[in-house]
Amino acid sequence: MDIGTITLLIAVSMTVLLLLGVPVAFVSGSIAVVLAYANFGTAGFFLISTRTAEFVGSFELIAVPMFVIMASVMEKSGVADDLYRAFHVWAGGLRGGIGVVTTFVAVLLGATTGIIGGEIVLLGLIALPQMLKLGYDKRLAIGTITAGGSLGTMIPPSIILIFYGLTAEVSISHLFLATLVPGLMLASFYIAYILIRCGFNPAMGPPLSAEERDMPLVDKLKLFGGVALPMLVAGGVLVSIYAGFASITESAALGAFGATVAAWVRGRFSFQMLRDVLVQAMRTCGMVFWLVFGTNALIGVYNLMGGIDFARTTLGGVSNEPAVILAVMIGVFILLGFFIDWIGILFLTMPVFLPVLTSLGYDPIWFGIVFNLSMQIAYLTPPFGPACFYLKGAAPPDVTLQDIFAAQWPFIAIQVVALLIVVLWPGLSLWLPQLVYG
Repeated sequence: MDIGTITLLIAVSMTVLLLLGVPVAFVSGSIAVVLAYANFGTAGFFLISTRTAEFVGSFELIAVPMFVIMASVMEKSGVADDLYRAFHVWAGGLRGGIGVVTTFVAVLLGATTGIIGGEIVLLGLIALPQMLKLGYDKRLAIGTITAGGSLGTMIPPSIILIFYGLTAEVSISHLFLATLVPGLMLASFYIAYILIRCGFNPAMGPPLSAEERDMPLVDKLKLFGGVALPMLVAGGVLVSIYAGFASITESAALGAFGATVAAWVRGRFSFQMLRDVLVQAMRTCGMVFWLVFGTNALIGVYNLMGGIDFARTTLGGVSNEPAVILAVMIGVFILLGFFIDWIGILFLTMPVFLPVLTSLGYDPIWFGIVFNLSMQIAYLTPPFGPACFYLKGAAPPDVTLQDIFAAQWPFIAIQVVALLIVVLWPGLSLWLPQLVYG
C-alpha cells in the first residue's frame, strides 16, 4: 500500500475515532501500534517504546510538573480572589471597569498559574457573578472571562511553549520573551474593546456604586499586601529565566517551592492543600503526557514509513509562494482546533511543518508565537472550545452553553486581528529576544 493511501486511512481513522468520543491520546496511540505491527512486526513495539523513553528522558520536561505545582498552589491559596479584590476598587468607577480588572487579573494569573482551565474556573466563580450582579451585558461578561482566562498560554511561563520548544528544539527562554509583547498586545485589545463598547453603551458595563468604591487610600493599598509575595515569586521565576541565573527546569522548581512558601506565609498552607495540589499535578501531567506519548508514537512510525517526506512534498506542492504555504499551515491549526486539543495539534503537525517552514526562511521562534495565537482561537471556537466548557462548569445555572458560545465571536475576531499583526510584522515578537540575547 502506498504512503498516500496510508495517510488517507490514518486521517479517516482519526476522524471516526474522535467523532466516537475516543480520547486523542488513545486514538493516535492505537493507530501507531497497528501501523507499527503491520509494517515492522513486533520490532515496531520496540520503536514506540524507545521513542517514548527518549522524549521522557528530556531534562527540560521536568519543568512541566513543577510549573503545574506552582500554578496549583497559587490557585488553591486564594491568589485570584485577593488580586480581584485588590484591583476592583481602583477601576470599578470606569464604565466597563470590572471587565478591565478581570482582564488585568487574568494576565497576572497567567504569570502565576498559566493553567487555562483553572484560570477560567476561578474567574467564572469570582468575576462573573459580580459583573452579572452589576448589570453587565451577559455576553460581554462571558467573553471577557473566557478570552481573558485563555491568555495564560500567551503569558510566560506557558506550558504550550515549553512543549513547542522541546519539539522544535529552540530556546524556551527565547520563546517566553517572544510571546510577551504579543500576549500583552492581545490583552490590551480586549481592554480597548471593553472600554469602547461600554463607552458607547454604558448599560453594557455599569460602574461600581460610590458606596462600594468608598474606601480610604490606605485600605486600598493594604489590599495589595496579600498578593505582593505571590507576585514576587512569579516575577522572580521569570527574571531568573531571562537573566540566565537558572535554567527553565531550575526556575520552575524554585517557583513551585516559592509558591508553597508564599502560601504558608499567607496562612493558606495545609497538608490537605498540599495533597490536593499533588493530585491535581499528577492528573494534569498524566493527561498531557499520555497525549504526548500517543502522538509522538504515531509520528515516529509514520516517519519511518516515509510519511513525513510525503507530507513535506505534498505541502511544498501547494504553492511556490511561502506566504500561501504559511496560510495553509495556520488554517490547519485553526481547523484542527475545532476538534482536538493543542497538544495533539502540536505533535501531529510540527514534525511536518517545521522543516518546511525553516526551508522557506521563517524563524521557528516566531512560528511558535503564531502557533500559540492560533491556539487562542481554538480555545474559544465551537464545537470543541475548551474555554467555553470550563466556564460552563463554574457559571450560574441561568448561563447556558449557547450563551457562552454566542459570546465568543467578537473576541475571536480580535484574536484573528492579533494573529494577522504578528504574521505581517514578525519583528513584533522577535525584537525582545534579540534585544536581550542579541
